[in-house]
Amino acid sequence: QVQLVESGGGLVQAGGSLRLSCAASGSIFRLNAMGWYRQAPGKQRELVARITSSDITNYADSVKGRFTISRGNAKNTVYLQMNSLKPEDTAVYYCNADIRTSFSGPWNDYWGQGTQVTVSS
Repeated sequence: QVQLVESGGGLVQAGGSLRLSCAASGSIFRLNAMGWYRQAPGKQRELVARITSSDITNYADSVKGRFTISRGNAKNTVYLQMNSLKPEDTAVYYCNADIRTSFSGPWNDYWGQGTQVTVSS
């Protein structure tokens, strides 16, 4: 079993900052890319930022220059530093990871339970 546990969401005023954390644990043989997605009410889930095992990053255009994704030293933790937050950043943020649970097993997508980020104007 694999678990992704997120933390760090909350309520913040526009222009403020939050830092999200996500830790992967369980039967992990190999962990590849990790990322953050978000889903606002009535909208589809969208990619916010992603980082590979080689620390190559990509961001949604809407967050470039404001958000920074990084991984911990153990590579099983991913962070999202969110600065200059806007009301349109309000959403449930989900952690995602590509994980193999055995040497010969497939790569699978795993998701966290989500953490609410609310930005007030």
